[in-house]
Amino acid sequence: MKFVSLLCATVAAGCLMAATAATAQEPIVIKFSHVVAPETPKGKGAEKFKQLAEQRTAGKVKVEVYPNSQLYKDKEELEALQLGAVQMLAPSLAKFGPLGAKEFEIFDLPYIFPCKAALVKVTTGTIGKQLFQKLENKGITGLAYWDNGFKIMSANKPLHTTADFKGLKMRIQSSKVLDAQMRALGALPQVMAFSEVYQALQTGVVDGTENPPSNMYTQKMHEVQSHATLSDHGYLGYAVIVNKKFWDGLPADVRTELDGAMKEATEYANNIAQEENDKALEAMKAAGKTKFYELTKDERASWRQAMLPVHEDMASRVGKELLASIKTETDAAKCE
Repeated sequence: MKFVSLLCATVAAGCLMAATAATAQEPIVIKFSHVVAPETPKGKGAEKFKQLAEQRTAGKVKVEVYPNSQLYKDKEELEALQLGAVQMLAPSLAKFGPLGAKEFEIFDLPYIFPCKAALVKVTTGTIGKQLFQKLENKGITGLAYWDNGFKIMSANKPLHTTADFKGLKMRIQSSKVLDAQMRALGALPQVMAFSEVYQALQTGVVDGTENPPSNMYTQKMHEVQSHATLSDHGYLGYAVIVNKKFWDGLPADVRTELDGAMKEATEYANNIAQEENDKALEAMKAAGKTKFYELTKDERASWRQAMLPVHEDMASRVGKELLASIKTETDAAKCE
């Protein structure tokens, strides 16, 4: 009986060891959720990260990408990340304001970046790192800034002068700065999830919105907007973030490989952003459903004059010192 008991114990121990080994071999799963289409710069960047992460870790990590709000809408995804329901997101920078990191709304200020070079000085320098540090106590680690370029305005009427905005219901992200921007133009800002914008435009719930061309095109907004103005008035960028507890708990070698994959994916995503927006703009023009308008020099100056007071109005919210630091950086940038 003792031999039988010992044999059973040995077999059980062997089964346990085999199960443990099998478990140890299972890949670490990273659910990467975002709200835009796979064909956008962010969508392509997420797929590039998946490819590189799985390749560099030799299968130790599996990245599952969920685009187009398949898992969560704008308002839900940050909470899901903090709870650990997903591990990685790439929300627009405006999303951190409602979370308590109001400083990120500085990216929403109209005409804050005179050119791409000025933007890069901010996101890749000390300011970008300091902003990410403000997310740590919220259970979030910032990994990278991804670009999607400058925005255009669209509506079902021409938008040539600031007077054309009067009374229009314009969809915005949840951002006090964007709210102030639209009000400065005489429009009525409407906060709405990105996934709901097409239907809202189609049914007239809102009259117009602002987006980089790639987002406008991939969400088919050009099919329900008769006019668009190439204003380049504001910037739309993203922060790739992870659940801090998950990230800190990764084996050091895995985290190093993922850092490298993210760096390469970031370079890729930021390099294709302008190209994707140019392609989207040409595709929308070819579709012929939206008339695109280029502001004259005087009209652009008028738009800028109308919106620049938002900087002063929002200075106390986003931080006066931060605003001054960004101005110093952008003034030093070599804009063509």
